[in-house]
Formats: sequence, structure tokens, C-alpha cells
Amino acid sequence: MKIEELFDELQDMVHEAKVMPFMGGKILLEPERILDLLEEIHDNMPLEVQQAKSIVHERNQILAEAKREGEDIIRNAEERRKNLIKQSDIVHQATLQANEIIADSKQKTTDMRRAANDYVENLMKHIDDSITEHLNELRKTRASIKQQSPRT
Repeated sequence: MKIEELFDELQDMVHEAKVMPFMGGKILLEPERILDLLEEIHDNMPLEVQQAKSIVHERNQILAEAKREGEDIIRNAEERRKNLIKQSDIVHQATLQANEIIADSKQKTTDMRRAANDYVENLMKHIDDSITEHLNELRKTRASIKQQSPRT
């Protein structure tokens, strides 16, 4: 029999079944005959239905694999993003630290120049004072010698 005929027979069994009184419309069927019909339907299912089941199963497997791969891609992208952020933070921190070192170095250079200039200025003032003092002594000595020598 064809599947359509088997379904028709199953439908006829339901329509022709006796309604049980006081059971709210429930009917009485022969379970063995229904099971036989269902088995026959199953055995006579067209190849296309079995192929469709196989295709659906394969589709589900492909979708599951695609989902796993998609999740892996997302997870890897998220890890890469985190690493890039960390690297960016490291570069930012290094730049800040480098700028701080440069500013500190400039300040120390300025301070050292100022200290060197102050030292040289003090040294030159001391030498100037010493030379001035020696020059004054020299002039006094010269004047003294000039006064002591006979004039010609």
C-alpha cells in the first residue's frame, strides 16, 4: 500500500471508532491494528523523507560547527582586542614615563647650568676682587717706589 492509503485507513479507523459514553468524546481503538499501520507507514516512507531527515541532521551538525567556529572567532578577537588594549596602555604609560624623564632631565640640566653659572660668576668675582686688590697693592708699591727714587 501507498503511504496515502495507509493514512486514509488510519483516519477511517478513528472516524469509525465507537465513542465511549460518559468519557467526554473519547473513542475505543485497537492498539495492535494502529501499531501495525504505523509500522507499515514507517516501512513505506519514501526515500525522500529519509533523505530529508539526513539533510536536516547534517544541517544541524553544520550549524553547530559554524556556531562553535563563530564563538572561537569571537573569543580570539576579544583576546586580541584585550592584548591590543594592553599594548596600547603599555605604550601610553611608556610615553608618559618618557615625557616625565625628559622633563626631569631638562629641569636638572637647567639647574646644573644655573649652578655652574653661579659658581663661575662667584669664582670670577673672587678673581676680580683678588686682581683688583693685587693691582691696588701694585699701584701703591709703584707709587711708593716713585716717591723714594730721586728725580732726575
